Amino acid sequence: MQALTPASELAAMNRAQFPNETAEYRQARNALLAEEIELRRHIERVAELRRQLPAGGEVTKAYRFQGENGPVTIADLFGDKATLIIYSYMFGPQRERPCPMCTSFMASLEGKVPDIEQRAALAMVARSPIERLVEAKKARGWTQLKVYSDGDGSFTRDYVSAEDADVPGYTVFTRRDGKIRHFWSGEIGGEMADPGQDPRGAPDLDPLWTLLDTTPEGRGADWYPKLNYNGG
Repeated sequence: MQALTPASELAAMNRAQFPNETAEYRQARNALLAEEIELRRHIERVAELRRQLPAGGEVTKAYRFQGENGPVTIADLFGDKATLIIYSYMFGPQRERPCPMCTSFMASLEGKVPDIEQRAALAMVARSPIERLVEAKKARGWTQLKVYSDGDGSFTRDYVSAEDADVPGYTVFTRRDGKIRHFWSGEIGGEMADPGQDPRGAPDLDPLWTLLDTTPEGRGADWYPKLNYNGG
């Protein structure tokens, strides 16, 4: 492997400077820049390790979902792609409305569906009947995200929650040589959070939190998205 230039040396090459900043600010900002370079490198290392995972377990069950245009199998969800991403969102039959945080994340994907589908198939899955999922989708004005109902819960119990709990899940499958295999799922649970940390997975897939992490207030300890901001 090619030896990398130390992050501190790369940061020292920075020529950015903004009006009226102090020398103290610039020194601290360049030190932070070195850490940001290291973070970028670590993200790349983790992504490479993920790509090098051994083959996951073969999917031998014929999972069936109810889509907007009728029943489909997990194989159908691939379309013509070799990779399938399934986001399982919190909208079980016991919920009056979908989870605000899941909804916020899905909203960030809506406009990216054409880009994502150049590389992989994408499906949103929840436990409520398809009619409820379609109604909620229309209420948000979404036209590109594809929603599916896991009516009998077999997929959810196998890949999201063995207890069929109303929790989110992110799962990636591959199809090679006629076989569908599990590739990767988010496995960081709330019990793995550091002291004082808002439980979350890594990588953090929601751009909302990544953006807020660049602000002085950060993501906050008790703020979460709402379904609407007009009293709802």
